[in-house]
Amino acid sequence: MSRIPEAKLAQVVDRFEAVEARMGAVTESDEIVKLSKEHAELQPVVEAARALSAARKEMADLESLADDAGADAEMKALAREELYAIKERLPELEKAVQLLLLPKDRDDSADVVLEIRAGTGGDEAALFAGDLFRMYQRYAAAQGWKVDLISDSEGDAGGFKEVIANVAGDGVFGRLKWESGVHRVQRVPETESGGRIHTSAATVAVLPAPEDVAIEVRTEDLRIDTMRASGAGGQHVNTTDSAVRITHLPTGIVVTSSEKSQHQNRAIALQVLKTRLYDMERERADAERADARKSQVGSGDRSERVRTYNFPQGRVTDHRIGLTLHKLPQILEGDLDDLVDALITEDQAAKLADLEAEQG
Repeated sequence: MSRIPEAKLAQVVDRFEAVEARMGAVTESDEIVKLSKEHAELQPVVEAARALSAARKEMADLESLADDAGADAEMKALAREELYAIKERLPELEKAVQLLLLPKDRDDSADVVLEIRAGTGGDEAALFAGDLFRMYQRYAAAQGWKVDLISDSEGDAGGFKEVIANVAGDGVFGRLKWESGVHRVQRVPETESGGRIHTSAATVAVLPAPEDVAIEVRTEDLRIDTMRASGAGGQHVNTTDSAVRITHLPTGIVVTSSEKSQHQNRAIALQVLKTRLYDMERERADAERADARKSQVGSGDRSERVRTYNFPQGRVTDHRIGLTLHKLPQILEGDLDDLVDALITEDQAAKLADLEAEQG
């Protein structure tokens, strides 16, 4: 573990204190919100940096006392004991600060558009897509996030052929971004009389939807169609052409929204379109970074098989990090923290290794 320069620690503390001073002076609500967010992000970094600086100072004082020829022998022996203990603790303090100083994904705090589509497997795939959506709904509820349905297409036997929702809350993308990719299920369908295990799949896409996304969408690049909104089972929920479908002509991206208000649908569909265009830019940048950084946990490739849910054995395996958990029922109930935390830890370890390689 490389030693973080004291000047770097002081720089972090100085910025934190400047933000605190500025917070006490501003009156504009937008700037207060911005400063409060930065203050909250910096606080754990500063606490860790101060703890590390204090430990380094204490170690220097103890070394001085232990080497002092005129010091009492008993005091010197005690200093050596404390010095040993602090040297044992110092690498963990260094690592904690290193982790907090790692470059963060600028979209980690963003809300997301969650898209789940049934893949191979027919009716069973649609049922599995429904299971995944309920899993994320329960996880969101446990995190205090809000889930708003944007559009859905139900499967013939239940579940969803496609379901799109907005998930809003604190740090949503930072935890859900690991879910993008192909999720595979192995189980015996209810319609299978022979008890044979079938394999089906669904694709999950997690798109960041930052508030300050700067994506220009020209009116002449859009084709906007209206149609009647439908409820479950295809029943019309009203008799007006309120549902909206927007096609972005340059990319071919199509988005729909089917709330009761046409005005609301236009706004929702346009926001989802901007989110998808923004995500295209992210994917391009991620691909460039992944080429240079092979240790990345997830490349962002939506065709990548990321996880298998095996019902006969009650296990879930994340293929990116080789982690298997024998708690499938709990995971489908929304208990995703063990998986998400392990993916975050793996990504942090890879970033630290890259950083040390660059420095070394």
